[in-house]
Amino acid sequence: MANRESLLSIKMLLFSYHATHTIIISFLPLYLKYKGLNEIEIGWVLAIGPLASIFAQPFWGYMSDKFQTIKYILIICLIGLLTVGTIFFQMNTLIAILLMGAVFYFFTTPIAALSDSLAQRRTHELEIPFGTVRMWGSIGFATSSLIIGNILTKFGVQYMILPYLLFGAFALIVVFRLQDVKVSSDPIHFKDINLLVKNKPFVIFLLLVTFITVSHRTNDSFMALYIAELGGSEGLVGLAWFIGVTSEALIFAFAGFWFRKYHPLFFIIIAGALYTVRWFALSLIHDPSHLIMLQVLHGLSFGVFYLTAFNYVTRLIPKMLQSTGHLVFFAVIFGVSGIIGSLAGGVVMDHFGGSTLYFFNGCLALIGTICITIYHVFPYGKGTEKGQTSQLQ
Repeated sequence: MANRESLLSIKMLLFSYHATHTIIISFLPLYLKYKGLNEIEIGWVLAIGPLASIFAQPFWGYMSDKFQTIKYILIICLIGLLTVGTIFFQMNTLIAILLMGAVFYFFTTPIAALSDSLAQRRTHELEIPFGTVRMWGSIGFATSSLIIGNILTKFGVQYMILPYLLFGAFALIVVFRLQDVKVSSDPIHFKDINLLVKNKPFVIFLLLVTFITVSHRTNDSFMALYIAELGGSEGLVGLAWFIGVTSEALIFAFAGFWFRKYHPLFFIIIAGALYTVRWFALSLIHDPSHLIMLQVLHGLSFGVFYLTAFNYVTRLIPKMLQSTGHLVFFAVIFGVSGIIGSLAGGVVMDHFGGSTLYFFNGCLALIGTICITIYHVFPYGKGTEKGQTSQLQ
């Protein structure tokens, strides 16, 4: 019974937090445009989140491993989400938005990684597929994007703070019911971080996947503006995310079946190829309805990529540094990639438009896919590092 209640609390946390997160991912660019910012300025604001995450992710991961708790770090971060988030949405000038945004993202960016790290550890203990629990984050994301998109179409994007705080408050309530992780090893020390820095397969892998993740994060930042450029509404933005993340949830739900036979890098290569096809196809469209149809590929690209990459880095990092390693992984694929995607994407979008932006995305994804293929062929990409078994089976 305790294990069942523990899993239910994790599922509710993933659902509620990702329902909150989708509001930022899907509608913040439109909200900033409503505030009077242009595409380049929006790119600066969107880059603040990834920049803050580069420092926040390893910091909170280290604190989690040092004090051997995920639950209480989540409580701190969610309180920050609610209090600082309320202030952030009151800012009207670019400088104020940038400064308060940095504090806001410092608390919010680690929540997804910590939640996933907790879910991965709990599912490993119970010997159940990680994807069947992680999919509840995608369900929350999809549900929120569809409902909130329609609400904001009717009442205006300026009211996005209200559902954001509602879902955030629910996530905070849920986290108090979580069963915290139990770590058998001794608390880590700062010098132990060298084990990650000296882990060559881990470092090389993160560098190579950045080509793919930059294209993904660019899409996160500018898909809403691209839909608006093509003549779509906030409701259409919500529908696009709903379809994409629903397909992602299905990939997570059935991960235990499709992941059994092959090495994670094989699936990462497949996902990279699908990203390439997806971005080049989006660069050619002229009707926002075509983008909606192509969103089915979101699950087949990001869903496959995320689960298999998360599993692969779990194999590479020592058990005592699981939270730290996972948050470093997040800092790179969402932080570094987000900075590059937001800043460069804003310039390209402002000067050349969305079609050119997605063409560049396709080129990046293609380069990344080729790099990961080469990595897989060479010794670094072979074998089961650290002797850990798959968490998705």
